[in-house]
Amino acid sequence: MKIEGSVALVTGANRGIGKVIADELLARGAAKVYAGVRDVTSVSDSRLVPVQLDVSDPAQIASAARRLTDVQIVVNNAGIGGGSTPLTADLDRARAELEVNYLSLVSMTQAFAPVLAAHGGGAFVNVLSVVSWVAVPSLTTYSASKAAAWSYTNAARVELARAGTQVVGVHVGFVDTDLTAALPVDKIAPEAVAVSALDALEQGRPEALVDEFSRGAKASLHDDQNLIYPGVADQFNAAMVG
Repeated sequence: MKIEGSVALVTGANRGIGKVIADELLARGAAKVYAGVRDVTSVSDSRLVPVQLDVSDPAQIASAARRLTDVQIVVNNAGIGGGSTPLTADLDRARAELEVNYLSLVSMTQAFAPVLAAHGGGAFVNVLSVVSWVAVPSLTTYSASKAAAWSYTNAARVELARAGTQVVGVHVGFVDTDLTAALPVDKIAPEAVAVSALDALEQGRPEALVDEFSRGAKASLHDDQNLIYPGVADQFNAAMVG
């Protein structure tokens, strides 16, 4: 899909990955970029059009879709996450992650699919994660919510293709944002996520595999129990001992 001259909505565009995706959309010639955020006062970039949007509230999403009838690209970026293990996971936190990271995709897709179809198809860009494929024990419920989002993204791609709508799944490992600030791991710049995601959009590819971690995980899914999870177990056990 051509970005130049298009109108886009980016959820969580006030900071982190969402902000740099909004920047990259503008750099590629987008005519307008809406920033869907819970608090419109948090949007300080005058080039963006703030829109109050709590993605965990289907009523707010439906209202936004009724008002933003010029949108052609929807970037589902808003997400939450935190540490948890299978035996320590808090159910309320798990439900919140499912609401924001997974169920919001359902609401956003159902609300905006007719808007995009009215413009000839358009596109959804869903910011997922390498933990869609690799269940990290220290991020148990976050991983589960992203796995659900990946599955929904794949199903939506098939149905929405009938209306000419493109669906891009963006997979990446650890990104240098507020969400990962406390993690002692190698991280990539959020700008790399934006470039990879929008390259995939413009080139008509179904997925953006941003980093080597994601590319390796995807390539190993055919035998994940032997190629992925022994290493995951080693890292987790070492961390628990430490």
